[in-house]
Amino acid sequence: MYRYDTYDQTLVDERVAQFRDQMARYQAGRLAEEEFLPLRLQNGLYVQKHAPMLRIAIPYGMLGSHQLRRLASITRRYDRGYGHFSTRQNLQLNWPKLEDVPDILGELAEVQMHAIQTSGNCIRNTTSDQFAGIAADEVEDPRPWCELIRQWSTLHPEFAFLPRKFKIAVNGAAKDRAATQVHDIGLRLWRDAHGELKVQVMAGGGLGRTPMIAETVREDLPWQHLLTYLEACVRVYNQFGRRDNKFKARIKILVKALGIEEFRHRVDAEWANLKDGPQTLTQAAVDAARAHFLDPERPPVSDAAIAAFEALRAENRAFSRFVTNNVVDHKVPGYKAVTLSLKRREHAPGDVTAEQMEAVADLADRFSFGEVRVTHVQNLVLSDVPVDQLEALWQELEALGMANPTVGTLSDMICCPGGDYCALANAVSIPVAQAIQERFEDLDFLYDLGPLDLNISGCMNACGHHHVGHIGILGVDKKGEEWYQISLGGNAGDDASLGKILGPSFYRENVPEVIDKVLQVYVEQRHADEPFLDTYRRIGLKPFKERVYA
Repeated sequence: MYRYDTYDQTLVDERVAQFRDQMARYQAGRLAEEEFLPLRLQNGLYVQKHAPMLRIAIPYGMLGSHQLRRLASITRRYDRGYGHFSTRQNLQLNWPKLEDVPDILGELAEVQMHAIQTSGNCIRNTTSDQFAGIAADEVEDPRPWCELIRQWSTLHPEFAFLPRKFKIAVNGAAKDRAATQVHDIGLRLWRDAHGELKVQVMAGGGLGRTPMIAETVREDLPWQHLLTYLEACVRVYNQFGRRDNKFKARIKILVKALGIEEFRHRVDAEWANLKDGPQTLTQAAVDAARAHFLDPERPPVSDAAIAAFEALRAENRAFSRFVTNNVVDHKVPGYKAVTLSLKRREHAPGDVTAEQMEAVADLADRFSFGEVRVTHVQNLVLSDVPVDQLEALWQELEALGMANPTVGTLSDMICCPGGDYCALANAVSIPVAQAIQERFEDLDFLYDLGPLDLNISGCMNACGHHHVGHIGILGVDKKGEEWYQISLGGNAGDDASLGKILGPSFYRENVPEVIDKVLQVYVEQRHADEPFLDTYRRIGLKPFKERVYA
């Protein structure tokens, strides 16, 4: 994984010192609230419903075990002993004291971490596939390209105060696991018939109040021009994006207003001034980035060990369930990637205690070369587990409560913090998630349903990605009361789509029953093992609506 050089470390250390001075001046009354606001936001610091919230960057979702231990220590010392992994592959602290934030940033810098540009109207943390570099279906490892984007975008002087926040996702596999089509800019790495690496550039995606699927701006951009073309895209947005209304300030509104042809024309005109300039990537620059992502020295796994693993899987039903749902194929025979579930009723989805973080760090050292991944569906991944060690890992995860064999099922839901923490939320999210998990806890039923994405947001900002859930739940306010709107048919994958609203909203206590009726229609109407999304697209919204509102 990426290791800082002297430039990286100096930048982060200087940023900590700068913010420490800004905080001191703010507390002394020498910086007004409106002056301090953009400064704290660009260091990941929000003021939430009950306390400040600090968002810590985890670039492209990669953590070393030593970094995870430091996060555990920080949550124990400065917070309430737990953190929340978000859909941006970041970690959020919900209870830090304002005056402690510079010290937290200082401790993060010691382990090559930061909170730079995790909030504010700037280019945020670039996200990617949680299986980057190890996926069996990978065309190109996206991590070096994410790192090049990180270096280009960090403290970019022209893009410090964009019209609104700006998010980029990169996918290098045959299957889109990075939700590229619902980002401000989504990048898909692919190879042409001659093996040359190309980049599909998509712009104008996003969720929130006005959800949209991105449109392709450039299908076959040569890799050398990635940064210059990104620069052109963001320049056009920075110049023409609306600043008079924050609800209409995202790039998706600009792309929609101009139309994709005009937007492409303006980007190309701007790119003409940048193409072949000093930011054009060279093979040496790409090789330097790739050098930070060398594969670990994986000892070969014998055919006998692989056969023993398959035999154990056939004999042990509980272990087999875990492997089927939480383990994916690796590019190296004899190795697997293992997803650790953070979906338990006693915790909010994505929450992890300090003790659990330390335990996972120990497991990463023992089973996965000290590496941990964060997924955008709020789970963790150990990326390089030999199959002859899977049973031992499974038993350890069982003791931690992280072996729930439900990854990809209805219970593996995305859920924002909602009204329990967020000042913007219209309704709580966590109790709804817990009620649904309690209602649908039978594993055989969950497996019979098959792959099913259920996403919950506490407000229209859509931090829970409800628009792209196969089933989406949105908390809305009706004259001071919490209600919940249901949508169906969303998807964040290759054939991305936005869910359609089922009808009038429901009281909180009725939501599990509504979901039950939706699932009844699916089970009755599906063909053989047809997934929920396919059934919905075949029969449409009407049968679900008739059952729910009968």
